[in-house]
Amino acid sequence: MELEAAKMIGAGLAVIGLSGVGVGIGNIFSSLIGSIARNPSTRPQIFPMAMLGFALVEAVALYALLISFLILFT
Repeated sequence: MELEAAKMIGAGLAVIGLSGVGVGIGNIFSSLIGSIARNPSTRPQIFPMAMLGFALVEAVALYALLISFLILFT
Protein backbone atom coordinates (compact mmCIF):
# COMPACT_ATOMS: atom_id res chain seq x y z
CA MET A 1 0.00 0.00 0.00
CA GLU A 2 1.27 3.43 -0.83
CA LEU A 3 2.11 5.84 1.96
CA GLU A 4 -0.40 8.44 0.76
CA ALA A 5 -3.22 5.91 0.75
CA ALA A 6 -2.33 4.78 4.26
CA LYS A 7 -2.31 8.41 5.43
CA MET A 8 -5.77 9.00 3.96
CA ILE A 9 -7.15 5.88 5.64
CA GLY A 10 -5.57 6.81 8.96
CA ALA A 11 -6.88 10.36 8.82
CA GLY A 12 -10.35 9.07 8.01
CA LEU A 13 -10.25 6.67 10.95
CA ALA A 14 -9.06 9.43 13.27
CA VAL A 15 -12.07 11.57 12.36
CA ILE A 16 -14.54 8.85 13.40
CA GLY A 17 -14.38 10.34 16.91
CA LEU A 18 -16.26 13.38 15.63
CA SER A 19 -19.47 11.36 15.38
CA GLY A 20 -19.38 10.75 19.12
CA VAL A 21 -18.82 14.43 19.70
CA GLY A 22 -21.98 15.29 17.78
CA VAL A 23 -23.98 12.83 19.86
CA GLY A 24 -22.45 14.20 23.07
CA ILE A 25 -23.25 17.82 22.25
CA GLY A 26 -26.81 16.89 21.33
CA ASN A 27 -27.20 15.00 24.59
CA ILE A 28 -25.85 17.91 26.66
CA PHE A 29 -28.19 20.47 25.17
CA SER A 30 -31.24 18.20 25.13
CA SER A 31 -30.71 17.58 28.84
CA LEU A 32 -30.21 21.31 29.42
CA ILE A 33 -33.45 22.23 27.65
CA GLY A 34 -35.35 19.47 29.45
CA SER A 35 -34.11 20.48 32.89
CA ILE A 36 -34.77 24.18 32.35
CA ALA A 37 -38.25 23.38 31.02
CA ARG A 38 -39.01 21.41 34.18
CA ASN A 39 -37.65 23.99 36.61
CA PRO A 40 -36.77 27.39 35.11
CA SER A 41 -35.49 28.78 38.41
CA THR A 42 -32.46 26.44 38.28
CA ARG A 43 -31.12 27.98 35.07
CA PRO A 44 -28.36 30.03 36.79
CA GLN A 45 -26.93 26.84 38.34
CA ILE A 46 -27.37 24.52 35.36
CA PHE A 47 -26.27 26.69 32.44
CA PRO A 48 -22.58 27.11 33.48
CA MET A 49 -22.25 23.36 33.98
CA ALA A 50 -23.73 22.76 30.52
CA MET A 51 -21.21 25.16 28.99
CA LEU A 52 -18.39 23.36 30.79
CA GLY A 53 -19.64 20.04 29.44
CA PHE A 54 -19.90 21.52 25.95
CA ALA A 55 -16.32 22.82 26.14
CA LEU A 56 -14.97 19.45 27.28
CA VAL A 57 -16.81 17.56 24.54
CA GLU A 58 -15.67 20.09 21.94
CA ALA A 59 -12.08 19.61 23.12
CA VAL A 60 -12.35 15.94 22.17
CA ALA A 61 -13.41 17.02 18.67
CA LEU A 62 -10.41 19.32 18.38
CA TYR A 63 -8.07 16.55 19.51
CA ALA A 64 -9.51 14.16 16.92
CA LEU A 65 -9.14 16.78 14.20
CA LEU A 66 -5.58 17.53 15.30
CA ILE A 67 -4.61 13.87 15.18
CA SER A 68 -6.17 13.59 11.74
CA PHE A 69 -4.18 16.55 10.45
CA LEU A 70 -0.98 15.22 12.02
CA ILE A 71 -1.47 11.88 10.28
CA LEU A 72 -2.34 13.53 6.98
CA PHE A 73 0.39 16.17 6.77
CA THR A 74 3.42 14.55 8.37
